[in-house]
Amino acid sequence: MPDKVKVRIDGEVIPATTGQTILEVARANDKYIPALCYMEGLTAVGSCRLCMVEVQGVARLLPACTTPVQEGLSVSTTSPQLQSYRKMALELLFAERNHICAVCVSSGHCELQSLAQEHGVTYVRYPYNFPRLTVDTTHPRFVLDHNRCILCSRCVRACAEIEGAHVWDISGRGIQSRLVSELSRPWGEATTCTSCGKCVQACPTGAMAEKGWAVEEMTKDTGKVSHLSSMRETR
Repeated sequence: MPDKVKVRIDGEVIPATTGQTILEVARANDKYIPALCYMEGLTAVGSCRLCMVEVQGVARLLPACTTPVQEGLSVSTTSPQLQSYRKMALELLFAERNHICAVCVSSGHCELQSLAQEHGVTYVRYPYNFPRLTVDTTHPRFVLDHNRCILCSRCVRACAEIEGAHVWDISGRGIQSRLVSELSRPWGEATTCTSCGKCVQACPTGAMAEKGWAVEEMTKDTGKVSHLSSMRETR
């Protein structure tokens, strides 16, 4: 049996168990911490850095999705420093690729867009990269637009951990990183793809979408992916 511990989040003492992360404990107790790369049921990787929190006694910010709780941990999830950091992280995501919400199929249903509105990101203070990125339309059902991709790897983990197909991966380093299918084959030529659509449902932006769907139709149900994972663990 996991040990029971008590942690303090934003001044409130909350019971938890060893093995849980700060983000898991916070969300289980209605404490909101923003995140883009995190999805319940998938391995946490801490890549988006939006869930950073302040931990008393630690000089640096820590990612809530990968930091385990321990007895006596005192966490702050809202502070001027954290709000400034999260706003900066969102601005850098917008500057890295070509996120034009007005012509995106996920506009109004995009997690990146929602977080930007929530954090008051009305403009970007950094120069845009404007990279020349392709749109992969080779799959008969789905489309991949690299301009919208934030490299959260949720599609990679959903495909590998739930579907077991291992179609997706991240290629390259730093700003040259790209989402690739089967060692850079076009998606439509990926022989291991089962066309299950889990990667599309896991995608938080308009990077992956169903072909032929209008803006109001292209809503994603990330809960389905999490439900499949929890059902597998139960069985």
